[in-house]
Amino acid sequence: MKVGMPRKRVVVVVATAMALALGGGVAYAYWTAGGSGTGTVTVGANDPITVNQTSVLDPMAPGVAAQTLSGNFDNANAGPVQVASVAVAVSGTSDPGCTAADFAIVGSPMTVGAEVPVGTGTGAWSGATIAFNDNPVVNQNLCKNVTVTLAYTAS
Repeated sequence: MKVGMPRKRVVVVVATAMALALGGGVAYAYWTAGGSGTGTVTVGANDPITVNQTSVLDPMAPGVAAQTLSGNFDNANAGPVQVASVAVAVSGTSDPGCTAADFAIVGSPMTVGAEVPVGTGTGAWSGATIAFNDNPVVNQNLCKNVTVTLAYTAS
């Protein structure tokens, strides 16, 4: 401070310095304030996937060896889907006289144990077999030229 500085000017300088100091304290208190709150989020669900059979089988007949079933999946979900296994069963034939009992499926359910990626024809499964049951004491002519329908279930 200069000698001879007016007292009024000294008061203004001191008042300005104090105002800046107090203002800084208020800003400091503002930045250190705490708080709490809540929020929510929704978890979506997935659509079922489609199990596809890709193996092409030869015509079955009594005494012909079992044939392996295999395939993949169609997954239209937004993300991958975990599949533990695929089960297969004969759900019917094109002739009611030829029944599911005329066929043997071995190895169902088949373990997959993998994530099926998004898309068509993704992932893979295989392992079960299907064969025509040869029953030598029953005429099985009703099973000639039938179409066998298989039902697949993923879990």
